[in-house]
Amino acid sequence: MDIALIGGHGKVALLAAPLLVEAGHTVHSVIRNPEHSAEVEATGAHAVLADIETLDAAGWDELLRGKDAVVWSAGAGGGDPRRTRAVDQEAAIASMDAAQRVGAVRYVMISYFGASLDHGVPEDEPFHAYAEAKAQADAHLRGTQLSWTILGPSGLTLEEPTGRIDLGAAEAGSVSRGNVARTIVAALERPGTAGRFLAYNDGEQEIGAAFDAVR
Repeated sequence: MDIALIGGHGKVALLAAPLLVEAGHTVHSVIRNPEHSAEVEATGAHAVLADIETLDAAGWDELLRGKDAVVWSAGAGGGDPRRTRAVDQEAAIASMDAAQRVGAVRYVMISYFGASLDHGVPEDEPFHAYAEAKAQADAHLRGTQLSWTILGPSGLTLEEPTGRIDLGAAEAGSVSRGNVARTIVAALERPGTAGRFLAYNDGEQEIGAAFDAVR
């Protein structure tokens, strides 16, 4: 597949890109800062410069045209509610709408464990802006005609990846960013994960086997 990896300089994206390339995919990692190009291209991906906060519909169409799949791994990083809404909600939704227009049918969204319109995070808590933005973006994705999968990893760590998760865990725990990168590859290659929100922690299930069992 020809894949647009949005948020290409993020920690998860930098781990996912070489795995996707190794699996035979062509990866276009979308970044804002040209100084990150060399690091991104060292993964085997093609660095594409674009500011997703300011792209209009035509710009999104140009960015995604010819792609088979979109992986959303971008995020504002918290701290600024306005920017969180602009990136995690508005830009994400714009990418989904563009993907539909140009035929980039497969879409994998990196969300978080417990993401929901009923997230219950009080408005006076710093996490509220992110929880609301992700909930709105996920809800929009569910309403599209895309072949979508929403990945819901729990708290992210820098631990070495084990290649094993606990899919469908009852409570949030933690998961290595390396394992999240591996779930991106697994989801893209398994049509059976389409139309599903997959929440997980690190665990004992081999990722491929866990995703193969999704019904």
